[in-house]
Amino acid sequence: MKRTFSGMVEAGEPLMRQALEAIRKAHEAEASGLPEHEVSRLQLLANSLYQAVIDFQLVKAGNPSSTIH
Repeated sequence: MKRTFSGMVEAGEPLMRQALEAIRKAHEAEASGLPEHEVSRLQLLANSLYQAVIDFQLVKAGNPSSTIH
């Protein structure tokens, strides 16, 4: 299973929108010079949501991620 944008979109529009919004906020925070701890927090959130989309897609394809418990 490739981790492609089109594959991730199939994971569900609401989750994908959340992930994209979190990525956008993390980039904006970094560009605007917010404190490093806030940028890191937003990046962690974005990474977590991105991973959730990937994991959902892998489960949907019948190949669960090894990180799912």
